[in-house]
Amino acid sequence: MAIKKLLGLATAMLFAASLYADQIALAPDHPDRYVVVKGDTLWDISGRFLQQPWLWPEVWYVNPQIENPHLIYPGDVITLVYVDGKPQLRMERGHPSVKLSPTVREERIDQAIHTIPIDAIRQFLTQPLVVDEDELRTAPYLLTGADEHVIAGAGDRIYVRGVEDASASDFSLYRTGGQYQDPDTGEILGHKAQYIGDARLNSFAEVSTMTLVRTNREARAGDRLKPVSEDEVHTHFTPRAPSSPIEGRIIDVVDGVNQIGQYQVVAINRGAREGMEPGHVLAVYQAGAMVRDPVSDNARELVQLPDEHGGELMIFRVFDKVSFGLVMKATRSLHVLDYVRNP
Repeated sequence: MAIKKLLGLATAMLFAASLYADQIALAPDHPDRYVVVKGDTLWDISGRFLQQPWLWPEVWYVNPQIENPHLIYPGDVITLVYVDGKPQLRMERGHPSVKLSPTVREERIDQAIHTIPIDAIRQFLTQPLVVDEDELRTAPYLLTGADEHVIAGAGDRIYVRGVEDASASDFSLYRTGGQYQDPDTGEILGHKAQYIGDARLNSFAEVSTMTLVRTNREARAGDRLKPVSEDEVHTHFTPRAPSSPIEGRIIDVVDGVNQIGQYQVVAINRGAREGMEPGHVLAVYQAGAMVRDPVSDNARELVQLPDEHGGELMIFRVFDKVSFGLVMKATRSLHVLDYVRNP
């Protein structure tokens, strides 16, 4: 029995080594050394070395002598080396020339480069994007604007009903924009929350008074409010494939266009319930079309063409049944209802 276990373990190790060799493919024109510059992203840098940028964690060597080795700054040097025939990426902390002075020098974490273009998703990191039925039914709502204004904008006072927590001071204003529905099962996954702006509580009562701090569209009676979350906002992501098989679909593109390209934000019908996490990378497949077979004896016979790989996306925001991702690469036009799977 022990010999069988050892043989099984050895077989598993050989399979894992073979899988690793198959997965870690270097880019054909990869450099041996790269100096990080401002504006780089981890995805871009990984793509210089690897054919699959999301496999960066598999080849990253954590140098224990470098503080915060997972944070990369402009001026740092990334080098490609081989250990036992396997590629490995290492980092040397850059030392730019600075004027010395008898003061404490602090370096903010947010100066580190991001995994993906953060400006493309910044507005989606804190806004309420999905709300469920119960949350929608019990959420505070805009009763009317001050001086009986039908619509309101930044700087205007508004009256709100339903605020129950006097300790909450900052709120996001949103408007429901339809349902998210699973295209395969018909399940209602949540309601779209269209961001309107931010408001600050002035006085708490049965009818509370607030001031609109900022708006990106006109606020109206009936718009809902949600306290601003104090949860930590993810701005640095570790790219990786999901640990279990995922099969889902793109169910929405945030800006409403028909064809989806690089750096556009999409929603998929898989969320925390299915094990999705920020940083998960998924491959996008364009659904194969149904065509008639001109040679078949059955003139009405339809044949489905294979799904075509169309790109990759990275998940950056996860709700219970819906997740939002940024399209990192698109080799063809992508569409709502295209499939997403493990890369």
